[in-house]
This record gives sequence, C-alpha cells and structure tokens, in this order.
Amino acid sequence: MFKCTFERCLHWCLVLGFSCWLLTGCSVNSVDGKTLRVATEPAFPPFELQGKSGELEGFSIDLMKAVANAANFQVDFQSLPFDGIIPALQAKTIDAAISSITITPERAKTVAFSRPYFKAGLAIATRTDNQDITSFDSLQNKKIAVQIGTTGAEKAKSVIGAQVRSFDSAPLALQELLNGNVDAVINDAPVTLYAINTNNLQGIKVIQQLLTEEFYGIATAQNSPYLSLINQGLTKILENGTYQQIYQKWFKSTPPILPEKSLFANQNTDRLNSLSLILQSLPTLLIGVLVTLQLALISIIFGLICGSLIGIFRLSAIKPVHWLARAYVDFFRGTPLLVQIFMIYFGLPAFFQELGFTFSLNRLLAGVIALSLNSSAYIAEIVRAGIQSIEIGQAEAASSLGLNSLQTMRHVIFPQAFRRMIPPLGNEFISLLKDTSLVAVIGFEELFRKGQLIVAGNYRAFEIYAAVAVIYLCLTLISSQAISQLEKQMNPVNSKSKN
Repeated sequence: MFKCTFERCLHWCLVLGFSCWLLTGCSVNSVDGKTLRVATEPAFPPFELQGKSGELEGFSIDLMKAVANAANFQVDFQSLPFDGIIPALQAKTIDAAISSITITPERAKTVAFSRPYFKAGLAIATRTDNQDITSFDSLQNKKIAVQIGTTGAEKAKSVIGAQVRSFDSAPLALQELLNGNVDAVINDAPVTLYAINTNNLQGIKVIQQLLTEEFYGIATAQNSPYLSLINQGLTKILENGTYQQIYQKWFKSTPPILPEKSLFANQNTDRLNSLSLILQSLPTLLIGVLVTLQLALISIIFGLICGSLIGIFRLSAIKPVHWLARAYVDFFRGTPLLVQIFMIYFGLPAFFQELGFTFSLNRLLAGVIALSLNSSAYIAEIVRAGIQSIEIGQAEAASSLGLNSLQTMRHVIFPQAFRRMIPPLGNEFISLLKDTSLVAVIGFEELFRKGQLIVAGNYRAFEIYAAVAVIYLCLTLISSQAISQLEKQMNPVNSKSKN
C-alpha cells in the first residue's frame, strides 16, 4: 500500500515538474519570439495619443511599430503615467518605453537609452495677449506650469522667483495656461505647436526661441537584452527611408540628422540606501503633511455644515426640497471625486470663459470646494440615518412639552443622533484625509504630490511611496484614536459613571 502511494506521488510529481518545464519553455519561447511590453503615455500629441476609436497613434507609436517590424519582434503597448515609466523599467514590469523621453545624464544613470530617434527642444508658451514674456529671462517671478518629471519641469526650477505648478500631463498644463491660472508653460515645442496648429488650443502662442536642444530615446532597463535589438531596428528604418516617411506624415517636413549613439553613456551610479533616502526626503514630506491636514480639516468643517443641512432637507415633507437634496446626494455619491475635481478646477473656468467671463479658481479653494461637496453628500446620509434612528416617541414627548419642530430637533433629537453618528462620521473623516491625495492632479502639493515630485527627481519609487504610505497610516491611526476618545466621552453610560 505504501509503495503504491509512493509511486503515485512520484508519478504526479514528475507530471507536475514536466508541466512546469513546458510552461517555462513557453514563456522563454515568447521572449525568444520577441514580444516586448512597451510603455507609453498617450497624452502627448502628436507623439503619443489615443485615436477616435481608442487605438494608440502618433509619431512615436508609428516609429515603434516600424522598429519592431524591422527588427522582427512584436509590440504590446501599455499605457502608464509619464512619471511612472522609469520606475516600471527599474522594476522590469515593462521591457521598454517610448514616450518622448528626453535623454539626460540623470536618466542615463537609471535606465539605458537607444540611439536618439527625434530632435526636439523646450519652448515657452504664453497667452496671445501676454506681451511681458518674450524670453526665458522674462519668466522671473512668474507662474509657470509644467508636466511632472519632464525636462521642462527641471528647466522651470532654474527660473528665479518663479512659482512652478506641476501637472500629470502636458494638456493639463496647457489648460491651466488657457484658464489664466499661470503666465506660461515650458513644454516640448512640437507638442505645443501641434496643439495650436490643429486648433485644439486658441489664444496661446509660442515664443519663437528654443530653450534647449534635446533628443528623445527609447528607454530600457539597465543591461537590458532588448536594447541592441531596438537599436538594430532603429538603424534599419533610418537607412531604408521608413523614418523619413513617418516624420513627413506627422510633421510635414524633412527630419534633421540624428546622432548615431546615445549622447550620454548608460551608466550605473552609487545609490543612497533606503533609510538615508527616506530621512533625506522626510522634511519635504512633512511639509506636505501640513498641507494635507489643512485641506482635510477645512473640508470636513464645510462638509459637516452642508451635509447636516442637506441631511435634514432629505427628511423634509416639502417635496421639491426633498428631491433637490436627493438629487445632490445621488450626483456627488454617483460620480468619482477625481472627475468632480477636474470639473471644478479645469471645467468651470473654461465654461465661464466660453460665456465671455473671466473666471479662475485658486487651487486650495478648488480642492476645498470639491472635497467639501463630495463629503457633504456622504455626511448628509449619515445625518439622515442618525436622525431617523431616534424613536418617534421622543419627538412626540417634546411636542407635548410645548417645543416646536426646530427646538425639538436642536435640544432632543440631534444631540442623541449625533452620538450615534460619531463612528460613521469618523470613518468619513479618515476617508476624506486619504482622498486629499486626489487633489494632486491639479498640481496641489500635498503629501502625495510631494512624494511624486521626489520620485520624479530620483526615480526611487518604492522607498518614497512606502514612506508616504506610512505617514498616511500614522495620520489615520491618530485620527481613529481621537475619534474613539470622542465617542467614549459622548457615551451617556460613561458620563453617568463619572458622576
């Protein structure tokens, strides 16, 4: 019996081992078949964008397909935010990236670049009615919008006295300029010119002076086995005329001569250990903590005021008031907070400008409005449920004592309901505290955005985001303990025992 069982186990072990070998062989064959995962951010026209039917298109996309065809490999495009591309290459969750990534000495220490495939440069964009900004030096003490993690963002840091606002994509930075919230945008010249020439942006001009001469490269991980393959494909399409055809299609001109090698040698460099890096970044992150707390506290105060009123309106016997309150709750609970932030900060100014009015919002004000309105919808339901949880006999008893509806609500119903609301209100505050990270999309430099900016400079995503997560955890734990203490103090049983 034992022998039979042993042989059966051995049999299944062999079958399992053989199956694993086959799977490993298949995965190796897929690598040998050269299917590369290539990252891009499709928000940088005319280089990378989404077509009308949702497919990826643009100069970089056509180029990568041509390189793949010439070097006999397949491409699996994956959309990633620009500031997440290099960390993804470091983690080797992607094999390569083509997203108008400028070859710089700092990046060459982190990833390996192909030979250059495009010659570009930074340019200054301003509104057409702006006559003050005529050169780079005239940007001093101005408000400048940039895309996070780009060479434009690095260039803006060197402007004396400038207020730099970073956004997740070039279109958002240009929209910020269009709304009148900044004086200029530093961005890659071809992208801005394309947006203006296709009439997607009206009222913006480009200062006809390139700030830099830059080259884009296809990025891979350090010591990647795919780099030579990509260079082989690039060289082939440059020699057989395919590159010239793609360039002519998108830019209607003859391409410039490109260097045959990367401008900066791909190299490794000494890295700070994780603890030193976190300690070095901690002062900057703590500044972000103060901004996060400011945003959360102001928003929860307005949310409590508005939410309490809306919750009471939800119980109103007046039908129009009841349905308006219901519509408010359904809208703000039924749409993503991220969309609401975009609507308020980018959408409202653009809407009013279409009507001929000059209108803009401060980032703090826009963040507070969005968070307060969203939080009010959830608080309204907490208040409604809390009030309805009080027995109807309480109101009847108050009425028999001569109290009117307002006095009954103020002195009898609401104090009891509030005790029951404390736990869900505490949960709402903790959720709001974490939701403040979404305000980073409008360039507001709270805790999460501070972390993003640090990662954009040193590409150490794991350590920085881990530190950010721990700080958020500390904030929520402290908040949770404070709410628990408040709940104990408000508990009538504890109050009687103290007496």
